[in-house]
Amino acid sequence: MIVAMTLPARRLITAVVAAMAWARAIDAQELPRGTIVDSVACTDDAAQTYALYLPSGYTRERAWSVLIAFHPAARGRAMVEKYRAAAEQYGYIVAGSNTSRNGPMNVSDAAVRAMSADLGKRFAIDAERVYLTGMSGGARVALQVALQNKNVAGVIASSAGYPDANRRSSVSFAVFGTAGTDDFNYIEMRMLDRKLTSPHRLVIFDGGHTLPPDEVALDAIEWMELQAMKSGRKPKDEALIDRLLEKRRARLESPDSATTVHRLEAIADDFKGLRDVTAEANRARDLARQPEVKKALSRERSNDDAEARLVADLLGLEQELLDASRHEDSLIRLRALLTRYAQAAASPTESAERSQARRVMRAVTAGAAERVDDRDYRALLEQLRVRH
Repeated sequence: MIVAMTLPARRLITAVVAAMAWARAIDAQELPRGTIVDSVACTDDAAQTYALYLPSGYTRERAWSVLIAFHPAARGRAMVEKYRAAAEQYGYIVAGSNTSRNGPMNVSDAAVRAMSADLGKRFAIDAERVYLTGMSGGARVALQVALQNKNVAGVIASSAGYPDANRRSSVSFAVFGTAGTDDFNYIEMRMLDRKLTSPHRLVIFDGGHTLPPDEVALDAIEWMELQAMKSGRKPKDEALIDRLLEKRRARLESPDSATTVHRLEAIADDFKGLRDVTAEANRARDLARQPEVKKALSRERSNDDAEARLVADLLGLEQELLDASRHEDSLIRLRALLTRYAQAAASPTESAERSQARRVMRAVTAGAAERVDDRDYRALLEQLRVRH
């Protein structure tokens, strides 16, 4: 679901890169390395705090990559914990806002400005290696900042996309998206991935509307390392390239032929210019031409399109509830459709149909109270709400 953003949310947020460019250390109490600090108060605004992880080897003698994180419920530590292991391995400072949350965008704007200025003053930051990440509404904040700051290197967007309804074909930063199979924003992330032609990757995992598993979080950072080497933001590390390519090749095969094609294409895209991946590109092309695989790929695309239309139709019926002359008919149609999907969503058997039904039900129930003030409809949704 795309949540409408207010006009102030679209204003340029300039502090994130500008403050980091100077990377000037301030006189402050030494912060511990190799452990999460729950709350660091910003020097210019003590009301703004963030959770922090400094790699155990951090020193001001070199510039470090930074990952700035946003959670929809202002749980900075949860974001930092998710990327802690990857940050330690690859040398990222991770900072998760304790104040940015779903709601008025000016709250997140203030958090971004205060955090970016504070990080730029406290730590030795590589201005070419500034990354953002967020979960759900936090992902929209991260993408909002990146869209308005051309020097952001990449965004890890979990379970939500752009802060508006505009599907871009190209952006100035690398995008690594994640979504669960039962995630109500699953189809949004699929469509975002389909539209983009600039560097991007989407990983779908078994689960719901949540942060990705730890191994996917590690994959996201490793993918950003590859993109940094391809773009010249990071010197090429030949041993690392070989290790990551071997890791991806080991995970290549899937019982689902369409998935294998996507993995082959991703390897060809991600390692092009770094290694010879002609074999992967050719195999992806040849496999995609096989009749059964071609059908599977077409079916996959058609299913995505159908799900997107279904959600749009349901939301359209919601709006018809506001018209007194159409209210009763719209409510009857909504009841019939949603009852059918609620029953499928409650199935004890795992299946693609159950996952789709859960996504559809959650897409409709999420934020319904804000979209439509209709007592009968809200009672229906409460009756059908998916619980597990």
